[in-house]
Amino acid sequence: VNVAIPANRIINIGIFLACVITIGIVLYMEHVMLLSPCGLCITQRVFVIMCGLACLASAIHNPSAQGQKLYAFGAASMCVFGSYFAIRQIWLQNLPEDQVPACGPGLTYIYENFPFIELLNFLLKGDGNCAEVQFRFFGLLS
Repeated sequence: VNVAIPANRIINIGIFLACVITIGIVLYMEHVMLLSPCGLCITQRVFVIMCGLACLASAIHNPSAQGQKLYAFGAASMCVFGSYFAIRQIWLQNLPEDQVPACGPGLTYIYENFPFIELLNFLLKGDGNCAEVQFRFFGLLS
């Protein structure tokens, strides 16, 4: 059996479309299902968008083999970083209730009233809001 590997552009466009669909789903969940995202959710979205943009840039640029490796490394790095924040959120959601960090003010309030470093701290560490499970898909963790 001779199975051909799809061209690099096709793979990158596929990954880009998967990222677009993922962001579309989370925006639907936010604006239609009225689930409000926590800091870690927003951080994960940023990494999904950055992965998608890296794959789109690679598909448009169509680089040499060396360039393909660089784009792939960039996209894979975004996936690893985004996964770290997803794992952190699951860890927060599974902490005993007495160990969950306190809930802080919302993202908009922090953005408007605190220095940028506080906003980054909120987005990278999460707080008690990130420990709240708002949605379960087929009974699985959110």
